[in-house]
Amino acid sequence: MNASYAAKLAVALIHHPVVDKNGQPITAAVTSLDLHDIARAARTYGLDAFYVVTPLQDQQELVTALTAHWVKGAGAKYNPDRQAALALIQLQPDLQGALDDMKRRHGQKPQTVVTSARMADSDLTFEGLRAMQQNGRPVMLLFGTAWGMAPELLAQADFRLTPIEGADGYNHLSVRSAVSIILDRTLAFR
Repeated sequence: MNASYAAKLAVALIHHPVVDKNGQPITAAVTSLDLHDIARAARTYGLDAFYVVTPLQDQQELVTALTAHWVKGAGAKYNPDRQAALALIQLQPDLQGALDDMKRRHGQKPQTVVTSARMADSDLTFEGLRAMQQNGRPVMLLFGTAWGMAPELLAQADFRLTPIEGADGYNHLSVRSAVSIILDRTLAFR
């Protein structure tokens, strides 16, 4: 893996607006497992940041408390590897905040790539995403919680990544598994 490519790549975990299993708009809860596992994958592959996007105050407080424990509190001394991973978490109330932060970091707006298990009209392959990483422009991969991102977020993205294909048409991975697979397919040295 070339670390300079990953240095301009970030992941955003979207909790709003997402949809429930009936396609209705909701705001999903933050889960500790997602935060720990996605942060560890982001650190493993050398990402710039892991944005956690939620407008809910109580969920923001949860993220803040969890990261404070592992980054500055007793957890930092107990497990320095976890500290390094969770230090990548950047809390934002909405996607625009994450995009603005990444633009501030790199001097230009990132290209956005949405992911979905049900993407029928994808226009970007994993090979294309790898090539995009080499052009030097920042890229933000968007992952939805619950049953995926709301249609308006899918429509706003610059690109739609082809879904991960499973066996026999089954495709219902946890978001943390999907993040790890996509990062590996995009950034792993082969």
